[in-house]
Amino acid sequence: MIRSAEAQRRIMQAIRSKDTKPELLVRRLVYRMGYRYRKHRKDLPGKPDLAFGPRRKVIFVHGCFWHAHNDPSCPDSRKPRINRSYWLPKLMRNKQRDKEHLEALAALGWETLVIWACEMHDQGSLQNRIRRFLGPKRRSLMRRVA
Repeated sequence: MIRSAEAQRRIMQAIRSKDTKPELLVRRLVYRMGYRYRKHRKDLPGKPDLAFGPRRKVIFVHGCFWHAHNDPSCPDSRKPRINRSYWLPKLMRNKQRDKEHLEALAALGWETLVIWACEMHDQGSLQNRIRRFLGPKRRSLMRRVA
């Protein structure tokens, strides 16, 4: 489908960077699993989508297009067809910035998990992956006192 430049601009402006559908899905899943987190911690490189402070672990939820997912089986990893001179450098810079954030977090002693939007289809597999990454749930203070 061919859209006017103005229509395409409006579509792109409407895309949010926080509270996206994939991010909300992961947050709900993690919360139901019993883990607690902080959102978008500004004191950490890349402002991770979910941060688990005492565990020193973070989760990033990446959109496949915006973060240039390299998986050939991913339907959203395609390269833009229009205005490539603008989009390709922009997407490569996003990818480079992601790498820098992951390296900075590792240098600070934080473990990272990147979840791609295309991985959301298999909830069971996603839940297992998150549980392996975060480890066992900690018992609440109320249970330790009692």
